[in-house]
Amino acid sequence: MATTMTSIRLDTRLADRAAKVLGVKSRTEAVHVALREVVALKNFQRLMTKNGGKLRFGAHVE
Repeated sequence: MATTMTSIRLDTRLADRAAKVLGVKSRTEAVHVALREVVALKNFQRLMTKNGGKLRFGAHVE
């Protein structure tokens, strides 16, 4: 993973709440997890828009 130091203005209370909800130890981890979640959500939304109603999910049989 490519990383760089950057400086942003951050609502620290919100970042601390996010870290707690996400189960991570730091604000940095919370930001990284949140960014990954946003990207995944947008990708999922695009997939559903493109294939809406056409995808089939088979039942898991044991």
